[in-house]
Amino acid sequence: MRLEQLQAFLWVTQTGSFQEAARKCNVTQSTVSRQVQALETQLGTALFHRSNQAKLTLAGECLWPYARKICQAWESANQEITEMLAGKQLELCVAAIHSVCATYLPPVLQRFCCDYPEIKLRVTALGSDRTLKVLKDGLVDIAIVMNNRLFTTGSEMLVDTLYTEPIEVLMGANHPLTKYEQIPWTELVCYPQVIFKDGYGMQRLVKEQFERVGAKLNAVLELNTLDGFRGVVRQGNLIALLPSSALMDARLDPTLAIRTIGITPPTYKVSSIKDSVWSREVVVVTTSDRIEIPPIKYFWQLVKELIPAAGVRKLKSQKLKVISDIKSR
Repeated sequence: MRLEQLQAFLWVTQTGSFQEAARKCNVTQSTVSRQVQALETQLGTALFHRSNQAKLTLAGECLWPYARKICQAWESANQEITEMLAGKQLELCVAAIHSVCATYLPPVLQRFCCDYPEIKLRVTALGSDRTLKVLKDGLVDIAIVMNNRLFTTGSEMLVDTLYTEPIEVLMGANHPLTKYEQIPWTELVCYPQVIFKDGYGMQRLVKEQFERVGAKLNAVLELNTLDGFRGVVRQGNLIALLPSSALMDARLDPTLAIRTIGITPPTYKVSSIKDSVWSREVVVVTTSDRIEIPPIKYFWQLVKELIPAAGVRKLKSQKLKVISDIKSR
């Protein structure tokens, strides 16, 4: 059964004439007759009494409401898809990691809302692995995450790198490790840590790095907010390994301290100098079908344009503030 067969059937029903139905469909009368005959052959019964006026048989009356619903559903779907591809959508859903939501994303959101005021923007802060899952499940349109190639490899996935940033150590201002400018791994592994909860890319990254260097991770607490990390490490000997962008507010807090991580010692398992520089890659991800929709494509372009630039500006600003504080002491 084909859509044009049902459409021909409906036009004959509406006009009461094969000739008039052909005119409405902009085809020949023989074409309309063939379409209806094909339906009748498939159903095994006549749909019209063919006389001076085409009238429905009992089978035709039974088919009519179903044919109308099918054709109306097709017209609605066709209209919705046309409007979607033209950029006429009701909402755009974005999921991003906490550090991006807190620091780099606001200028993107502001610009998008100004340029697309009719679209409701929904933003959710999630861990990287969870974010990529909801993207694959079709629950969000764009994801901004720490790259995980287990999730981002696939012919339908579009991935673009935004920035790469180092992993640093957050601790209380009076922590013993503050005596180091660069904390050696041999010292780092001696202290208990607070890490992100399961489903967050940073938990996976920390665990993988400790396994790579052959060290044991002493994770005593799991959290999922940056405020929680700052509050906990401020209290005692706990430390946290976090990306640079997650430490913007902590750099301005005199009760906290941040240190870089030293080069991985040769006694640990590294294959190159590159392995000794610990960092994470932040990417923007969508799918090949979504990028064809104008608002999604525009949001994607804004992210690529504004987030790396915002990161550079914020880091420079933070460094200047730190330098100014040191000079004023």
